[in-house]
Amino acid sequence: MFRRREAVPFAFVAEADAFRSNVTPPPRIRPSRSQLAGGVLVGLTVVGGLVGSLLFGLPALETRTPAHSQQSEASQGR
Repeated sequence: MFRRREAVPFAFVAEADAFRSNVTPPPRIRPSRSQLAGGVLVGLTVVGGLVGSLLFGLPALETRTPAHSQQSEASQGR
């Protein structure tokens, strides 16, 4: 079979590794102390809500097995 030998059919693909942009990205804006405190408070609120729902929800998920069978007075009298 005959194969054509081309290094790369597109020149820009071959030069992509050597390309460096002269545009620098803008510097990151650091959050202020009040923004950090607000984020911490939101995180604590979410975690507290999850823990509270777990504490209130677990007793409802428990299966209750009766220790002894209870009978009403009407069924005992007959």
